[in-house]
Amino acid sequence: MRPINRAISSVILILIIVIAIVAGVSIYMLISQRPPAQKPSKPPAEKEGAAKGIVISIISRHPTDILVKAREMFLKSELARKYNITDIKTIVIPPGLWERYITSGQADVAWGGGPTLFDFLYTRGLLAPLTLPEALEAAAQVPDEIAGVPMKRVGEDGKIYWVAAAISSFGFTVNHKRLRDYNLTVPHSWRDLASPELGRPLIVYGEAALGIADPTQSTSNTRMYEIILQRYGWREGWKILTLMAANAIVYSASGDVRDAVIRGDIAVGITIDFYGYTAMMVNPSCEYIIPKGESIVNGDPIALVNGSKHPEAAQAFIAWVLTEGQKVWLDPEINRLPANPSVFDTPEGRNRSDLRKAYETTLKTRAMKFNDTLALLYEQVMQWYFRATLVEVNDYLKAAWKSLLAKYFAGALSSEELNRYVEELTAPLNFTDPTTGEEVTFTEDYAISICQKFISDASFRDALITAWKKAAIDKYERILEELGG
Repeated sequence: MRPINRAISSVILILIIVIAIVAGVSIYMLISQRPPAQKPSKPPAEKEGAAKGIVISIISRHPTDILVKAREMFLKSELARKYNITDIKTIVIPPGLWERYITSGQADVAWGGGPTLFDFLYTRGLLAPLTLPEALEAAAQVPDEIAGVPMKRVGEDGKIYWVAAAISSFGFTVNHKRLRDYNLTVPHSWRDLASPELGRPLIVYGEAALGIADPTQSTSNTRMYEIILQRYGWREGWKILTLMAANAIVYSASGDVRDAVIRGDIAVGITIDFYGYTAMMVNPSCEYIIPKGESIVNGDPIALVNGSKHPEAAQAFIAWVLTEGQKVWLDPEINRLPANPSVFDTPEGRNRSDLRKAYETTLKTRAMKFNDTLALLYEQVMQWYFRATLVEVNDYLKAAWKSLLAKYFAGALSSEELNRYVEELTAPLNFTDPTTGEEVTFTEDYAISICQKFISDASFRDALITAWKKAAIDKYERILEELGG
């Protein structure tokens, strides 16, 4: 039995050795192949705002070329880096929408659109005062007045609520070649644009010599119409505006007027100054004319809006616009007059001696007295009355005017008869007030009295516009019938 026992013992020993080896290997594998230490799935979050850049939103009436140029230059500036501004969002919308965008927190800066618009925003509490040292230092470089006109809106608290970023005058641009073609003299006053002589091309050539724009689409044309109403008075002012519209092609935008006079589609176009300077550069036949004693110099504002999400960054942009950013106006494609004259001492400014001459001429302009407050009291009513009675029914107006001119130039009407018809054609309308049901006349006092209701009550506004159009058409058709047209 011994051999058998020895064999069994040997097998058991071998099994023990095998098990020991397997166990040892398993232990080794467990020790040597531990899972790697876990790494974070993403890097630790950086401190809030440390790397995230600021985007400021600018609500504006400026053309795209100005906004694109300003964005490109500003984002390269030291102020943009200092205040971590990485982009600019521009919002170009009609003035009527500005209040909604500002109150809903969609804007940081308001830039361009004229002082009447900015004073409206100020009276509505939609502008905030400048407080950033850089912005206040920049504002101090802009003169308080130019040609007797304020370049800053200072509140009762002594703080600055808007400051002019550029200056503008208002007049008309003539195309001398087209004037010669039509055998017309160079106009020098707003009254000249309402003359029968400027209407002669309508009869001789079947073409209008004048171009104007719809005031509901153009703040610069709105300002020119307000200038005329204040320079000549309400009754005589509407006479001139009505005959200008009768003599004119009415364009939807002021830029279209500029382009038309450059091309020679028209002989005269009413324009803000920088459109005139651009026309002169593009076409040497063009000349910008400021009617003496019948224009004003405007400061075109920039402001911090109330409720800005980034007030410091917004004011940094304002500071840049008033200093280094004044070079934007010197671009030959832009041609605006700066509010800060020190830009003319820069290398870029010294290359624009023509613009400096225009700036110095503007400083010497014999400006008329203009009441911003009065203009604001009736502005929106005036704009829509103009549109309803002179733009939307322009064909009716023109038919009556052409019939009148044709008879006058043919000798069938005397000067006295012409003047009688002109008085009837241009008199402010009588119409039925939709609220009272009474017949009223479109006087200055009436326009002021209804302005707030006109702005806030859409149904009232629509009813008035309908009444104005009907009254205008009835009058123009009656005069045409009297003339046998």
